[in-house]
Amino acid sequence: MNKLDLSGVGVALVTPFQRNETKSVDYTALERLLEHCISNGVNYFVVNGTTAENPVLTVDEKQQVLQFVLKVTAGRIPVVFGIGGNNTHALVEELEAFNTDGVSAILSASPYYNKPSQEGIYQHYAALSAASPLPLILYNVPGRTSSNMSAQTTVRLAKNFGNIVAIKEASGNLDQITEILLERPADFQVISGDDNLTFAMMALGAEGVISVSGQGVPEVFCTMVNHLSAGQWIQARAAHLSLYDLTNQLFEEGNPVGIKALLEARGITTAAVRLPLVEASSDLKNSLIASLEVLSLV
Repeated sequence: MNKLDLSGVGVALVTPFQRNETKSVDYTALERLLEHCISNGVNYFVVNGTTAENPVLTVDEKQQVLQFVLKVTAGRIPVVFGIGGNNTHALVEELEAFNTDGVSAILSASPYYNKPSQEGIYQHYAALSAASPLPLILYNVPGRTSSNMSAQTTVRLAKNFGNIVAIKEASGNLDQITEILLERPADFQVISGDDNLTFAMMALGAEGVISVSGQGVPEVFCTMVNHLSAGQWIQARAAHLSLYDLTNQLFEEGNPVGIKALLEARGITTAAVRLPLVEASSDLKNSLIASLEVLSLV
């Protein structure tokens, strides 16, 4: 299996919607977003993650968005696709039937709601590993799944399955992340799943980030990560601190509500989201515009 480089900035793409009754996918806006990210240094895209509002997309929409992203990117940067859920058997069937053309890897979140034991999480990913035609990226996000994947489980999976190549770690627990970094196999990559912890995680040895805010302000976010990769700590810290308040604002009313409002302020897409999410409040939109002004991005 070819080595997949997940260093730098990956972006968990939003799904732009039109402001019509059905909130249909806005492919013109999606193309603007893709080009905005590529031209400002994003290293790869993640399609059909939580930020894409994947629970409210139809199966056809998910496939259409993926094919559109592959067409527009045209091999310029890798594309990762999210396939996750809490029914292991159904995911195995989905992976076995998945058309891998143009896709570099699969990102799969730890099962939500069921709250499996560590052994249950391990066996879940073992089954996905056996079924997956592509490299697998683990995703630990306890804030959404209500279940933490321990460092020991992560390292066990990394050591036992050659096609499990990385983890997107969004536990927010730097001790747990440090344990993974100390015990992981040499070719297993650790990716930040928390924008405001990217500086700390990369200082510890993580390779990069799968970011939400990176698509909104790639000019600054990619610069920060590039400084980190080069060991330019003072410049990276300045960029990190300049984004800190903005990043917190993006999650005040939930994700992707904030990032869509930011993208609207930048003229890339509308702030429209599908129920049960609701569009950002006027107060949040005004706060985001003020933050963009501080960064000289409006």
